[in-house]
Amino acid sequence: VSGVRISVDRDVCIGAGQCVLAAPEVFTQDDDGLSEVLPGREDGHGSAMVREAARACPVSAITVREEARAPE
Repeated sequence: VSGVRISVDRDVCIGAGQCVLAAPEVFTQDDDGLSEVLPGREDGHGSAMVREAARACPVSAITVREEARAPE
């Protein structure tokens, strides 16, 4: 069974917020306007929009990596 691991490169992020618009259940913006993954949502929280959020990022600050995980 595979899953995903999502991360935001905050050194690259410009705070456009496209990820928050695409997948608000996974992403938020901090007080400086930079995007971050909500605590506990690093696995995408089952959102089908995570890849769209990564594609929508104008500076490609979001990484969605495939990860193998133990069968349930």
